Amino acid sequence: MATSSSPVLVTGAAGFVGFHLSQRLLRDGREVVGVDSLNDYYDRRLKEARLDELRSGSGFRFERLNLADREATARLFDEVRPGLVAHLAAQAGVRYSLEAPHAYTESNVVALGNVLESCRQHGVGHFTFASSSSVYGANTVLPFSEHHGADHPLSLYAATKRSGELMGYAYSHLFDLPFTALRFFTVYGPWGRPDMALFKFTKAILEGQPIEVFHHGESSRDYTYVDDVVEAFVRVLDRPPQSAPDATERLSDPATGTAPFRLYNVGHESPVRLSRMIEVLESCLGRTAQRKLMPPQPGDVAITSADGADLARDTGFRPRVTIEEGIPRFVEWYRAFYRV
Repeated sequence: MATSSSPVLVTGAAGFVGFHLSQRLLRDGREVVGVDSLNDYYDRRLKEARLDELRSGSGFRFERLNLADREATARLFDEVRPGLVAHLAAQAGVRYSLEAPHAYTESNVVALGNVLESCRQHGVGHFTFASSSSVYGANTVLPFSEHHGADHPLSLYAATKRSGELMGYAYSHLFDLPFTALRFFTVYGPWGRPDMALFKFTKAILEGQPIEVFHHGESSRDYTYVDDVVEAFVRVLDRPPQSAPDATERLSDPATGTAPFRLYNVGHESPVRLSRMIEVLESCLGRTAQRKLMPPQPGDVAITSADGADLARDTGFRPRVTIEEGIPRFVEWYRAFYRV
């Protein structure tokens, strides 16, 4: 059984958000056990550099592990006995799910099932899950609300993230495992993922290469700075949801139910057009992009927009960093890290 002094287990600790969350928890004086498979979806050197940063202080321990290995995952929990679990390990990316679907079912469904079962066996106090705004799929009611349905995913990635939420609800209902899912909206910032638009655009512009601008630059995203995402995660981590078995009216609400379960959007609540994001980036780099206008890609949606009222009500926090503040911070990191 986990105790209040047990470490926080952060899965996907070498990933973008997992790294930043681990850093924040360590700064807060928490003991962190980080887990990551260090797969080669993108440059492993970036993941190793993140781990080097985490290892530079005290309180961090790293375990390289594929959570889809059920026996290895069970052994990890037997040894670590975490009090809280922040589950950020996942196969990310909408486009890649068209090429490698098995990577998504293995990492986002099988591995999650193994972690949930280990949490049940060890009495973990709260399971927090990194979900995605992609689950809203074909929804057309804006802004996206946790209280609306999310039953028409437009990519396998989105489908696996929605599956994760539903698996969490089942464990929450059946075994009283407190479970909170945070739906991230287009996270960006220093140490970001090379497969995401801001990173790819920065690299291409600095190398004098054209950038592919899908939706002809007319799509909009609720860009959310990574520090804001981490702040939301930290505020939720120590607030496990409570069951409400007598609140039958909650059964029809996708964001709650009667189990100890919650869904929260984590977004800036102010969508920005892709063309505007590129303008800000050009200003930071002091260069003009060569734009190759393209039609929408399979799995893309035209706009994402978060309703953050529930997060603000329950935690007192709303993401606040604008792209005019956040993109310069990313560019500064990029230039320093890659010595450009």
